[in-house]
Amino acid sequence: MGAVRPVAVVADRIAWEERRLIEAAPAFGLRLDWVNDESLSLGHPDAPSVKGYDTLLVRSRSYTRGGLIATLAEAAGVPTLNTARAIHACENKAALRALLQAVGIPVPDHRLVLSRKDFDKALAELPLPLVLKPVFGGMGKRVTLIRDSDTAHSVYDYIEDLAHAFEQASVVEPYLGGSSVRCLVVGRELIGAAEFEAGGSDWRNNAALGNRTRAVAHDPDVLKTVDGVVDVLGPGIYGIDLFATPDGFVVNEVNHAPGFRAVASATGADVPSAIGRYVQELLS
Repeated sequence: MGAVRPVAVVADRIAWEERRLIEAAPAFGLRLDWVNDESLSLGHPDAPSVKGYDTLLVRSRSYTRGGLIATLAEAAGVPTLNTARAIHACENKAALRALLQAVGIPVPDHRLVLSRKDFDKALAELPLPLVLKPVFGGMGKRVTLIRDSDTAHSVYDYIEDLAHAFEQASVVEPYLGGSSVRCLVVGRELIGAAEFEAGGSDWRNNAALGNRTRAVAHDPDVLKTVDGVVDVLGPGIYGIDLFATPDGFVVNEVNHAPGFRAVASATGADVPSAIGRYVQELLS
């Protein structure tokens, strides 16, 4: 048996997913240590805070920290999973959609909104109901359903009052229904796919909100879309969220540090072992 390979799990806290990954690691010759993403102080060319780790498993929930940490770690010669390029793309909904559109991968019709004028044009060009969401953000936070044009500008008042342009940057898109499909990818393999359906009084179909889930088949259209996304971003660990439309699936967003509890529960997939095996293969 070879030497145990040290891997840093970079995150702001240890949640259910990180605990499962740490528990599964020894079976694959790995030792996973939690490294708080708030205490790295990267920038030194030798990156002393992560020196001694064979790779960083970046699971920062922040939509700014992950890409910055990965960029500086890679510059210091420490490989990261996912890559800095992939994380930066996933952190920015507008940039990701541009990358996917450029190679013909369908995404929802949308408009980038950086001002009240942008918002007015989006309202004029897209049919109600509309969804207003931040360019940088996740877990369903600050995602708003606009059903009525009379209230749209009142909603935008809240966006306009945010202190920083970074927080104000938004995307407007048509509402595509109360369900989505989360595809959990490890390397290039689709490990599990589950449908999230909004329930109760909350219209948002996000696993972080505890919506209903069920396993879905790995049909050819899903696999083709997943393969296309991985071709763009490179192999890695992703949560790819799809909407079904009359014309086929569209990619809503890609999560670079996906929660996988809901998908594992719905499908029975052993996601921690799949990730452990993938990391083992990368380091061999």
